[in-house]
Amino acid sequence: MSEWGLVFAGAVAAAVHVVDEVAEELRLIETAGSTGALHGLPRSLPLTSDFPLANAVRAGRPVWCDAAELAAHRKGGPGMLSAENVSLGVLPLSVRGRRLGCLLVVEDAEDAFDTERRQFLELYADQVAVQLEANEAPGAAGTETGGAAQRFAPDPALGRLGVGAFTLVPSTGRIDADTQALELLDIPPDTFDGQWETLLAHTLPDDLPALMSLAAPGQMVFGGRELEFRVRRPGGELRWLRLRCRAPVDAAGGPKRVLGAVAEVSYLRPGADEASDVHRLSATLEGTTTIRDVSRAVVTALRHPLRADRLALAVLEADRLVVSTLDPADSAAWPHAWRSEGRAEWSDAPVAALPTLRAALREGHVTLRSAGSSVEPGLAEIGPGGLAILPLPADGRVVGVCLIGWDEPHTFGPEERTLLTAAACLVGKALVRAHALDAEHELATMLQRSLLPRTLPALVGGVAEARYLPATVGLEVGGDWYDVIPLGEGHVALVIGDVQGHSAAAATIMGQIRTAIKAYAVEGHPPDVVISHANRLLAGMETDLFATCTYIELDMEEGNGWCVRAGHLPPVVRHPDGSSEQIEIEGGLPLGVLADAEFPMVMVGLAPGSVLTLVTDGLVESSGLDVADGMRRVCDVLSAADPSHAGRLADELLGSAERRTDDVALLLLRYDGMEVRPIRASWAVWRLPDAVMHARRFTARTLRSWKAEDELDVVLLVVSELVTNAVVHTQGEVRLDLTLTAERLRVAVTDASARAPAKPVTVGWESTGGRGLLLVEAMTESWGSVPVSGGKQVWGEIALPSRQEATDGGGGALEATG
Repeated sequence: MSEWGLVFAGAVAAAVHVVDEVAEELRLIETAGSTGALHGLPRSLPLTSDFPLANAVRAGRPVWCDAAELAAHRKGGPGMLSAENVSLGVLPLSVRGRRLGCLLVVEDAEDAFDTERRQFLELYADQVAVQLEANEAPGAAGTETGGAAQRFAPDPALGRLGVGAFTLVPSTGRIDADTQALELLDIPPDTFDGQWETLLAHTLPDDLPALMSLAAPGQMVFGGRELEFRVRRPGGELRWLRLRCRAPVDAAGGPKRVLGAVAEVSYLRPGADEASDVHRLSATLEGTTTIRDVSRAVVTALRHPLRADRLALAVLEADRLVVSTLDPADSAAWPHAWRSEGRAEWSDAPVAALPTLRAALREGHVTLRSAGSSVEPGLAEIGPGGLAILPLPADGRVVGVCLIGWDEPHTFGPEERTLLTAAACLVGKALVRAHALDAEHELATMLQRSLLPRTLPALVGGVAEARYLPATVGLEVGGDWYDVIPLGEGHVALVIGDVQGHSAAAATIMGQIRTAIKAYAVEGHPPDVVISHANRLLAGMETDLFATCTYIELDMEEGNGWCVRAGHLPPVVRHPDGSSEQIEIEGGLPLGVLADAEFPMVMVGLAPGSVLTLVTDGLVESSGLDVADGMRRVCDVLSAADPSHAGRLADELLGSAERRTDDVALLLLRYDGMEVRPIRASWAVWRLPDAVMHARRFTARTLRSWKAEDELDVVLLVVSELVTNAVVHTQGEVRLDLTLTAERLRVAVTDASARAPAKPVTVGWESTGGRGLLLVEAMTESWGSVPVSGGKQVWGEIALPSRQEATDGGGGALEATG
């Protein structure tokens, strides 16, 4: 703390306490002057205590105590100065309503601190508070994390704040400045002649008019003033200083002298001049790719350096303004008309009610409004002390607007006008570029999302999880895909693949191949036939791209699977004991290379508790990682992870890579096995007039043997309708299949006709048929038709009470033919 500042104030000692919000107390961090005068001063004091320090901080206004008042406080208990016949002043330190602590000053007199001294100390306290907040900011010298008491070291902290003090006599131009103030102005104390002109000589010419007005008759604001100016240092660089001053009125009604405090604010303006500020903003905006990035860059480059209280950034879309940033985000900091909008769109009503804003957007010029300007309330409340309206131009049009507001009276200097005008052009161009990139990203994301499964089906006997991450370089859409295809009869197909390239063309081919493989699989073809058909399809397309693929058809009852690999990475299995290994599978050529390529099929067995993992090369291969090492990493992660949570396991396999040159697809299945295995029975339907009767008798016998007669009447009705439709409307063989799972019975009738059944839209009361499928739909929990090799299968499922174990004796399928 400046000793000269204390002399000007008539004080013999001073101390600074800071607020510890966690402990709810004041803590002493520094003292200056006579230590004897501060004897008995507490190092910590509860904020709730009834002493001048706590009272000033709680009330937010200075407290002045003479010797008699201090004596009364001492009677209340310990924790106050023990020295007698001294006066005390406590000035709260706060910035924008946030309490930081208090400044305590002591004078060796029973009744001291006249009006002039109090005004000076209030100026000095304001500067200390601003510098104290600056040292709190992340990256400031001497700051640490934690409470206020940990942020400021006890001894040197305030010494780094660099607050200087001076007094100026306007009538004579005589100025008395302390050592700290002269150091800030780069004036050697031993050569300073005490003249106002000497100080002005060190000031940048553009800032001279504002400083000269302090000593000009009739121009000094008696209530107080704040301004910023620059001095040129010996090395040529600029130093920014902030000056706060007051001019007490003498008996004649004029300013007798000016009391002032000055501090460095270079931390607010890190550049040497406005050109460097513009250059820094330009460099920051060049790296932005989204509107949110642009918003953050604008807040950092404009609001904080300009000490603004509010900043809003909005993009102009058609006739609407869409807010991208409100800083601060607290709605209470903004006018009432804006609070309901929050971070959403500004409605037409507020904009229509703001003619100043409309005019600025129409003219396209930066508009600066000082304190007291006549503007509509919706804008006046944003910046009562000053408002900057920055239309953001780009490509010959206005693409948005930036509003910057100050609560305290703000003067717009020439360098600030230059900065705001240049910033508006830079931000406008950055918004156009970011908007285009956002649209491209949204299109790519929508395309990729439409080509991949939205959800994975729930499986009996296992849990499937999938992940997809787009590349972060280039277009965020690629050819990786995955799929989980229920095949019925407790079978499921797991598919993962990768189309060559990283483009919209690769994504288009991927969508076609994925759809084709799913169609071939649902038709009931074995895995090698499914992949062979997909290969011929891709080879016949007019494209030079090829694709790799791994296809596994898994029996969820037995844990057996048949795997086909077309140039793709082999699957990885984590066994129940925690060991992991790659499955050695003979692979064929990638799809689309040779139309008549062969694809061998290999059997894979899974025990309950195993995890089957399929990946694309984007996960295991990069410029710094070869495939072998990447596959070993997958095995290591699988072995070390907990398989009980399949989603968390998938996330661990993805890792934390933020920059990817290729997209990544991952599909894993945790095979749990079935606690209750399905029971099956089948019946070859005779084409006789009483075929339905025999089918019903077979169904009744089977359900009685399974002890599943709860819904016998419903099941018999469904069997009657499905068998009747197959016998009457098709030719060839007809087969009835019954499958009993843990909680439902599946009735399926297979025939040789590929034509799917059509449910009638309306059935007249006089009609004699057409109600069969309507009855099936009404009596079953779900029903449908799927193509199978050589025909179709119509099925329906009926819910049954849960059973705990199979009732067929040996647990196998019952076969019956007629």
